[in-house]
Amino acid sequence: MSMTFGTDGVRGLANAELTPELVLALGRAAARVLGEGPWVVGRDTRRSGPMLQAALAAGLASEGAGVVDLGVVPTPAVAHAAASRSLPGAVVSASHNPFPDNGVKFFAPGGHKLPDDVEDRLEAELRALLAPAGSAPGADGGEPKVAAAVGTISTDATAVDAYAAHVLAVLADRTLAGARVVLDCANGSASAIAGEVFRRAGANVTVLHAQPDGTNINHGSGSTHPQALQDAVRATPGAVVGLAFDGDADRVLAVAPNGDLVDGDHILALAAVDLRDRGLLANDTLVVTVMSNLGLRLAMADAGIDVVETKVGDRYVLEALEAGGFSLGGEQSGHVIFRDLATTGDGLLTGLLLADLVVRRGEPLDAMAAAAMTRLPQVLENVRVRDRDAVATAEEVMAAVAKVERELGDHGRVVLRPSGTEPLVRVMVEAPTAEQAERAADRLAGAVAALG
Repeated sequence: MSMTFGTDGVRGLANAELTPELVLALGRAAARVLGEGPWVVGRDTRRSGPMLQAALAAGLASEGAGVVDLGVVPTPAVAHAAASRSLPGAVVSASHNPFPDNGVKFFAPGGHKLPDDVEDRLEAELRALLAPAGSAPGADGGEPKVAAAVGTISTDATAVDAYAAHVLAVLADRTLAGARVVLDCANGSASAIAGEVFRRAGANVTVLHAQPDGTNINHGSGSTHPQALQDAVRATPGAVVGLAFDGDADRVLAVAPNGDLVDGDHILALAAVDLRDRGLLANDTLVVTVMSNLGLRLAMADAGIDVVETKVGDRYVLEALEAGGFSLGGEQSGHVIFRDLATTGDGLLTGLLLADLVVRRGEPLDAMAAAAMTRLPQVLENVRVRDRDAVATAEEVMAAVAKVERELGDHGRVVLRPSGTEPLVRVMVEAPTAEQAERAADRLAGAVAALG
């Protein structure tokens, strides 16, 4: 088995790396590790989605697990179904990746991403199943299920409606009446639901890229390609905000009326201060990852808000939220978790709350974002290496990092992070000027590349 779990499940080229055979075995492993459920399972709009979801369902059912097919739904809708029904869940999606890719991500009963130790058990079970002796049910020592013990596979079209009602309920008695918003659905999972949610909230809605054809997901659209949304917001009179979702709608980036992009760090800064002012920010603490901009940390310090830092991945953010009893956390990429409202990053919920904040404040989003934090120039370089983990013990690399950190002092930051899925080391530098950041990043990337 060449595929391993990354920061958000298993992901790869559909029908080449991520084959039906692999996903069938993954379903069997998931049933053995997480139980027979029944499971709630959804997918995004990729052409390979029905094929791989069928393989996953077959694997689950072959181990006696029941499967409830939710159809094409946002990832947070699956998490909501898993939470509200206390069931395990899975999503066939490659999130923001291009169309040829696909993936599988899992939720434990209750709607939370899997912790590392459970993923390790799942991966070990998958490897055992894919070994030559375990290539068929029962061949690995387990008894194959007789027909009467095979799990059932059914459909449920109501989960998306329950999720929409849940998202709208966060506004309580408030509305977006009269507010004009522009939504970019990335031709993904948000396509059939985002416009309806915002219309029911009272907004005047313009929807872009909501005609999925199986191949156009994330193509020139959504959170990875927000230029079309920026142009549309600038061209829409009276637009107060644009929202760009990714393919499975668990993240969102925003666009201000002047066309400026408002990333996850700015959204977190705005939300943290707003919740704190309303007495809703637990322990006056925000949880972020190592990739969040130093400007966010400085802004939170000025606001008297503590910051807790985690590894990259919204599941690590959630673990820290749960462990500390905190209420808000997220990533620069637009994964934002309101722990009191959801068990995972939720683009629709975050976008609705951001639009609500803009309406309540009655100020342009660009001015609000600029006042919330000042982003320090950040440079990210990906360096291809033979051994991505060797950087942690390479004395020459650590010496180069220490030198850059001394030069930057309290006005900059360095992060070296091995990729979770590729033979890469990500070198990130923040500094007071773009020139300083670029120069330092180039130096460190050279030191990493010298490892071979």
